[in-house]
Amino acid sequence: MKHVIAFDVSMGKSYMVIYNSAQKCEYEGDILHTRPSFNWLKDKVEEIIQVDGEQPSIVFESTGVYSRPLERFFRESSLPYCLLNPLEAKKQCDSLRIHKTDRSDAHRLALTHFKENRRVETPGDDVHQQLKSLSRLYDELDKELSMTRNRLHKVLQLTFPELDTLFSSKSELFLQIVQLFPHPDLVLAHSKTVIKNKIIHRTRKRLSKLQAEQKAIELLEAARNSYPAVHSMDVVCDQVRLYAQRYLDINEQKEDCITKMMVFAQELEEYPILLSIPGIGPNTAVRLIAEIGNIHRFTTHKQLNAYAGIDIRRFQSGKTFYRDKINKRGNKHLRKLLYLIIQNMIKQRRFGHNHIVNYYDKLKMQPYNKCHKVASIACVNKLLKNIFFLITHHVTYDFRLAA
Repeated sequence: MKHVIAFDVSMGKSYMVIYNSAQKCEYEGDILHTRPSFNWLKDKVEEIIQVDGEQPSIVFESTGVYSRPLERFFRESSLPYCLLNPLEAKKQCDSLRIHKTDRSDAHRLALTHFKENRRVETPGDDVHQQLKSLSRLYDELDKELSMTRNRLHKVLQLTFPELDTLFSSKSELFLQIVQLFPHPDLVLAHSKTVIKNKIIHRTRKRLSKLQAEQKAIELLEAARNSYPAVHSMDVVCDQVRLYAQRYLDINEQKEDCITKMMVFAQELEEYPILLSIPGIGPNTAVRLIAEIGNIHRFTTHKQLNAYAGIDIRRFQSGKTFYRDKINKRGNKHLRKLLYLIIQNMIKQRRFGHNHIVNYYDKLKMQPYNKCHKVASIACVNKLLKNIFFLITHHVTYDFRLAA
């Protein structure tokens, strides 16, 4: 290692330092995240390569969206770099005396790089990055959908609360009928035949005329018995229509998001391997790939466990012993997804053999008798271990071998 270039990243700019092999600072100053500044940086790196005969070591801390321009520049310039987790950078650079500035952070990153063995990010394709962005968008849409569902439920209790009991609140038919008839007076203004035809034309679900007529009869009966808190011309009825349409739009955006992720995942070898595991479908498979990223960057399954935040946190001092807990310092999106996958596996046990579910049943029996969450996290650990083995050995799931 001859030269080290370190950056302390902030919004729209970074503080850059360059150290030589004697650990002396040769340059320091701000660099903007603009095309001219990056062109200047590229020339500076090429000068160092000509002098040393090798590429300088580049290190900076991940700061979310602010460090992404630097990452893209180094990937497109085919320059390897070390991207540090903020917690990892803090532990490596901390000293007894607290003196934190942008300048001191950049200098400490450079100086500690001479003695720390840091993993290098090798430039490659951005399929996993695209998948991760789509996965986070999916999570945001899911949260927005939950908020919209709660708002729709609240206003519907004022206009036509009986609709909640007549239909499944997540079905497209329910959302279309809510837009057509947000108030019982709007139902009573039409005949049974008109309501039946409106129901048939407003849903993509293949309803027979008999089913539509039955729904129309139920709607008329509910409308006659209903006594809402507002009248049919109240603005709350407009809110009901607005939330119902927004709910439909978000659902379509979620489906579109998963479709795009599946297109990206088709070219990855881990996609069919994950699909071979019982309880993992296309939706969860692409989101797992997105949250794990390139699994080959982990050397053992324990590193993957730590990345997910399910590694054990143990504390003992003298005669004081605390109960073991999971660390929860990893990727919370991945941890939540893995937990949901285990719950789906348990619910779908009747559709096929799954050694993860068998392990869950074993933990729930005496003498183990673990509680549900503890047993589920143990299953998450086993699932991650199996995913790591299957992908790194390029084999699909086989219950006979796994059991």
